[in-house]
Amino acid sequence: MKAAILTIGDEIMIGQIVDTNSTWIAAWLDLNGWKVTRKLGVRDEIPEIIKGIDLCYEDADLVITTGGLGPTKDDLTKDALCQYYNSKLIWHEETWSRVKEILKRINREPSDLHKVQCYLPENARIIPNDQGSAPGMMFEESNKILVSVPGVPHEMKHLLSEKIIQLLPKGEAVEHRFVRTAGEGETVLAEMIEDIESALPSDIKLAYLPSFSQVTLRLTSYGDGKKERMDVLQKQIVDRLGDLVYSTSLDISLSKSIGDILRKRNETIGTGESCTGGYLSHLITAVSGSSDYFIGSIVPYAYRMKTSELDVPQEMLWEFGAVSEEVVRSMAEGVRKNLDVTWALSTSGIAGPTGGTPQKPVGTIWIACSGPNGTKARLLKLTRDRVSNIEYASIAALVLLRKMLLEEGEG
Repeated sequence: MKAAILTIGDEIMIGQIVDTNSTWIAAWLDLNGWKVTRKLGVRDEIPEIIKGIDLCYEDADLVITTGGLGPTKDDLTKDALCQYYNSKLIWHEETWSRVKEILKRINREPSDLHKVQCYLPENARIIPNDQGSAPGMMFEESNKILVSVPGVPHEMKHLLSEKIIQLLPKGEAVEHRFVRTAGEGETVLAEMIEDIESALPSDIKLAYLPSFSQVTLRLTSYGDGKKERMDVLQKQIVDRLGDLVYSTSLDISLSKSIGDILRKRNETIGTGESCTGGYLSHLITAVSGSSDYFIGSIVPYAYRMKTSELDVPQEMLWEFGAVSEEVVRSMAEGVRKNLDVTWALSTSGIAGPTGGTPQKPVGTIWIACSGPNGTKARLLKLTRDRVSNIEYASIAALVLLRKMLLEEGEG
């Protein structure tokens, strides 16, 4: 069964806020067996809303709209739905009672604007909202369903997951399997499993979802009776990709997979971050229980800090510069010694957008990892975007650490 999502609001169309609602709704629909064919955004204008509904219905049996149900003049979703379904707004006493109850709890008196939310399309099925004043609405016509929910995220999630799910036809059974990898790009992975992918049955799809230094492979099937086949395919991919795989669960991040290895070995880690400014440590400590193995971090931005805190020789800094293999190696070794850790990571580079030279342009970043059997460094040549460079370098450092951990064995 097919579904489409229509997000309504000027604030989204001008980039004032990020549309997270449609992302959540798409995942919720997929979980419940509805295949999302389209996601649209439109302004708070009645003709645009109507056009959006028509476009969504071109290839969907279910349309979910979010936004535009508030009490102000720019909230026009109800008016658009009345035009679309040839209806009119009528007073809904039950909604008014709920609104008054909500206002009473917060010691506020109802106003005329609050009453606006109680005028609802005559032919809509009204779905009470236990977490806000605007109810959800459901329309059914010609075997098509439209559901309209508020744009407030927690209200939208409550209505869909607690109320509306009980009213919708049951979707197809859907199965997902994931293989999370680090260290190679999607092109290399595709070449490694080309024969497996070519032999996939037509009702099972494989998607590559790349991010910084990582790729998640997702197998998807619709219909009953495919669990065992999906398990077999997932195992084939895992066996083929070997050490590139760090997890088969979306709940296990790269940082957590590394932390599990360190905890199992009773080993520790620390970081020395220049250009990443603590973001690498953030990734490590975002994992609950990371205090079992993470000792601490030093952020030696200035030359003198690299020398005083990490024992980087001053003459090395002046000869090679902070952004160099020599210095980043020395930083990692200084972290390992001064923090007394098993493993140490370091970063030094030009994150941008300023500060580059012809010899070392913006995006030039060195990372290093020092462990029981030595130190390895890697040069990254990235973009001019500061935020992306910091994130990429931090994850690349984790990938380097994981590679060295596996080279020594997990036992």
